[in-house]
Amino acid sequence: MILRDPVHGLVAFEKPEESIIERLLEAREVQRLRRIRQLGLTSLAYPGADHTRFSHALGAAHVMARFLGRMRNLEHELAPEHRLTREHAEEALAAALLHDVGHGPFSHLFETVAEKSVHHETWSERVVLDESTDVHRILKSVRPDLPGRVRRLILGHHELPYLAGAVSGTFDVDRADYLLRDAHFTGVSYGHFDLDWLLRSFCLSLGGGRLPSLAIDGQKGLPAIESFILARLFMFQQVYFHKASRASEWLLGRIFARLRDVLETERSFVVPVGLRELLLDGKTDLGSYLALDDPTMWTFLRTLEDHPDPVTSDLSKRLSARRLPKTLELFGEDATPEGRRRCLELVTDIARRRGLDPASYVGVDTPSVIAFEESTKAPISVRFRDGTEQAPSEVSFLLGRLRGQTLTRPRILFADELRKDVESALGLGGTRAVGLAGGVFGDRETQGSLKGPEAKL
Repeated sequence: MILRDPVHGLVAFEKPEESIIERLLEAREVQRLRRIRQLGLTSLAYPGADHTRFSHALGAAHVMARFLGRMRNLEHELAPEHRLTREHAEEALAAALLHDVGHGPFSHLFETVAEKSVHHETWSERVVLDESTDVHRILKSVRPDLPGRVRRLILGHHELPYLAGAVSGTFDVDRADYLLRDAHFTGVSYGHFDLDWLLRSFCLSLGGGRLPSLAIDGQKGLPAIESFILARLFMFQQVYFHKASRASEWLLGRIFARLRDVLETERSFVVPVGLRELLLDGKTDLGSYLALDDPTMWTFLRTLEDHPDPVTSDLSKRLSARRLPKTLELFGEDATPEGRRRCLELVTDIARRRGLDPASYVGVDTPSVIAFEESTKAPISVRFRDGTEQAPSEVSFLLGRLRGQTLTRPRILFADELRKDVESALGLGGTRAVGLAGGVFGDRETQGSLKGPEAKL
């Protein structure tokens, strides 16, 4: 099978072990990913960001195929029992293709909308293991134990640690594809890094009596991993945390929060079965969950414009017309937890005086991401020619400074008609200034844990 991809160019799956990709593409659950946008509502900020989870899944599988080729070039360093077999390659390729198969509508955003529901990783497990799915049937037809092995690999577990790290680790195939893909379709340059050099720089950690794990060539690889980490950080700063994208996601969350409250007392309004059950109970069956995709949700959101509840109707019309909440970025004292509470109280009072329900028209958004964190589950080391190894943060000044640091973008959000009152109340004469590097950097303990559009991002 040969495909043309706008990010990777010519993508070919022609080896015998790669035939599993072509077979899995026939699965309904994989084809459903064509109807799930990779970046949720980000196209409201970046008009080109309409690419899908399907193209990302294929891209991740392609990167995995290239990674497997690199590992085979190094197998002379390995004992026979630690070398890649065709079975290992099939597991890795299937895991790369299926790692996001459980995503809901609007991708990561749906996990915040259906707050009681499990995350997409759990749904991916269910798709792989449930006997009713095409994915399970295809995997089992290849080998009876393949569904279970693919499920474990998606979770980052395998007897070959270097393979586990490639599926779920600091430099995994998921991140390697989505950074390049998201940068391409949003039209920004921030997410670009040298994938060719990164793959060429991978080597194996063989010391300490441990099983072989992934390492980076100390003479060649540091610029590659530094650019990778910076690309990820810049994409969060400029794309994933973009104010219009975050505002639209927050607005959608308010729509479904309001709908949840309405459904508690009024259940006659027609709502997709899976959505209704997730909003009210936090769980639904696999079939009802997979019936939810972006087109289904957009069609439903249009019906909400005529909902008898005036707030639900108004919020839905605002999203449809891209009349997004205004945002005010906070920094300095205002960015602290106490400062955020103080600003929220002021804006909440303004909303009440204007006759707007603060629960639906005012809020705080505090997305954050750890700039660089060395994985304990799938650690990667820097290997030098004399056989010594060190952690990346011990070798790279840049990674040492970024390790454990968190980028936070706290903002107050409010209905657009409140803008002048909010600026007046907070003593602003115009646009709010932006802090250092477009956000607030701080220690992991003081700035909080990872939130926002990424679960494993």
